Amino acid sequence: MTDTISSDFRHPRRHVRLDTILRLRWLAALGQIAAIFVVAQGLEFEFPVIPCIAVVGLSALVNIALQAAFNPMQRMEPIHAAALLALNIAELAGLLFLTGGLQNPFSFLFLGPVLIAATALPTRMTIGLGIFAALCAALLGYYHLPLPWNGDEPVALPSVYLFGVWLSILLAIGVTSLYTFQVTEEARKLADALAATELVLTREQHLTQIDGLAAAAAHELGTPLSTIFLIARELEKTSTDATIAGDLKVLREQAQRCREILSKITQLSSSGAPFDRMPLSTLIEEAVAPHRDFDITIKVRIAVAGVPEPVGMRNPAILYGVGNILENAVDFARNIVEVNAWWNADTVQVMISDDGPGIAPDMLRRIGEPYVSRRRNADDPHGAHAGLGLGVFIARTLLERTGAKVSFRNKVFPDHGAVVQITWPRSRFETVEIPQEPDT
Repeated sequence: MTDTISSDFRHPRRHVRLDTILRLRWLAALGQIAAIFVVAQGLEFEFPVIPCIAVVGLSALVNIALQAAFNPMQRMEPIHAAALLALNIAELAGLLFLTGGLQNPFSFLFLGPVLIAATALPTRMTIGLGIFAALCAALLGYYHLPLPWNGDEPVALPSVYLFGVWLSILLAIGVTSLYTFQVTEEARKLADALAATELVLTREQHLTQIDGLAAAAAHELGTPLSTIFLIARELEKTSTDATIAGDLKVLREQAQRCREILSKITQLSSSGAPFDRMPLSTLIEEAVAPHRDFDITIKVRIAVAGVPEPVGMRNPAILYGVGNILENAVDFARNIVEVNAWWNADTVQVMISDDGPGIAPDMLRRIGEPYVSRRRNADDPHGAHAGLGLGVFIARTLLERTGAKVSFRNKVFPDHGAVVQITWPRSRFETVEIPQEPDT
């Protein structure tokens, strides 16, 4: 199930709403108009005001046309969003051409559209926009009108200085876009992994609630079956036709059989059923049972203490979390997996260890992060399997929701293998409740 979830969430499609880009374009247009007004009226510099206003006006017309033609709330295909961001870069390049090119301090605004692309668009489109912005900046280093200034002579900065400005823009685009992309990608992966966690918990919760649904169905069906049974019995007594009486007898017997079956379901699913709550040893055995048919030996050791064994709810989060970690241990182990459990008046602890290669040092600190995984090489079925990815993230998240603290380490040399320790406060283990699904 973990592999299925990973494939569903690992490569999410990226879509940005039209309204988001339009808001950014309107913000850019207002800023550009404000800058033109300040330079023309406040600083009283001479520059081609009308062409600059025409460029901003064209941007505004495009915004109005898009708002009229499309629903602003719709999510755009990445190629369309990239086209609008490229138009932003072209409009900015046009304004900079009219106002000094790279000499204009606002030339660093080339970073804006590329950073937006890094957060919302695929990598190849972000790279394409970055290259387009770099080319526009390079052309502006050679082709541009004079920088607005109050002197008689236009400002002429050295070519080396302009090259440095272009290089700094290029480096800023590359570094900030890469950083933004990495941060956004990590946040996206975490959100997807949490969504997968919720999906797993919901599935486990549905399985746990089947007995409750069965009890409800048995209760609801009990009354109509009783009515059918009574009517069939009375009709059977009063019927003078032997054939009809025989059919009524069969109907009564089958209705009685259904009542007996429903009665058994109700008894098994009642709130006092023996499996609603289970001791720690039973919980461990239920988690271990699906993995006993493999070639790996699983040894379970329960340390008997002077206090009674803890008894907790049959929580699907605990069963899935322990079972997933145990499954990883079986995958890594060469011959044996050990499950040790002990408790006292304050603590409940389960320790799962294997005799495999252990956890790679570079991964030990990252265990529990989503999508940290390396798959087993078919040529080396033991040594190359160093991957603990989304499944362990889900298991750790579910266990921590129940109040557990999960830690990972390797055995001390000369022993080899990984050790996972799960520790609950005893009060939390015995009172933890199955999380309920939100109302929809």
